[in-house]
Amino acid sequence: MAGEKRYAVVSCHVERPLDDLVWARFAALQASRPAGFRIAALLRPPDPETGEDESRWLERARAAARHGPLGHHTHWGGPTQARPVPALDPGDSHVTVTGDGPAGRVRREGAWLREAGLRPTLFCGGGWYSDESVAEAAAELGYADCTATSFDPPYLELNAPRLHLDAPARLELPSGRRLVEVPSTHSIGMLARALPRRLAEPLVHVYFHDSDLLDRRRSLALRAALRLLALRRTPSDLDRVVAAGVDRDLPFDAVLPGPVPRTIARSWRSLL
Repeated sequence: MAGEKRYAVVSCHVERPLDDLVWARFAALQASRPAGFRIAALLRPPDPETGEDESRWLERARAAARHGPLGHHTHWGGPTQARPVPALDPGDSHVTVTGDGPAGRVRREGAWLREAGLRPTLFCGGGWYSDESVAEAAAELGYADCTATSFDPPYLELNAPRLHLDAPARLELPSGRRLVEVPSTHSIGMLARALPRRLAEPLVHVYFHDSDLLDRRRSLALRAALRLLALRRTPSDLDRVVAAGVDRDLPFDAVLPGPVPRTIARSWRSLL
């Protein structure tokens, strides 16, 4: 954000919005605005192939939108498969369970959300997945993107398709569109470990999953960490960060991790 103040924002990957217990805990947390944070709800749309209840989902999405920014969180393989399904052909990096590819699912879900009267402002790819076509789809829908991370997700291979970015930027896409990218910087555990030290990030973006709230220790740790974070950074929210403007432009290729041979990636992971 503009100016000398340093800010922090919080988002939740709401992946189980139709689970009554999970939803109740997330809804209560979001409504309480812990430590002054308006938590962005990045919701996974209902999956028609598994018969998820669209009416109940829409009711809950509208409730979430009353308490904070609303986002679109795509799982390309359905409720339990966040990333596109790995290809059987070693020459391909990924395939999807639908014929129109990852970007096609984003566009279809985005169109459904608009037809239902919702206007999400944010996007996040499941399992941190993104590629050029997905970024173009997010820009077409008018979203700001939260799929980039400032860290290497430990469960992904080093050459897995994703975005890496240390601070907000406008990404220049091949089509000429611009996509505002606000990277996630800390999980609950990462924030707890970082707070005793200097927070170097210009914008701290804490993310968590709705299912984290089922674990009492993680839920208490999140609330405690946000209270401490609010003493170090000014609480804000993702919509305000985007509205305030981003003063850095980068080509899309600049946020793609460099290619790493699979054998080297496996050797590196064995050392972690």
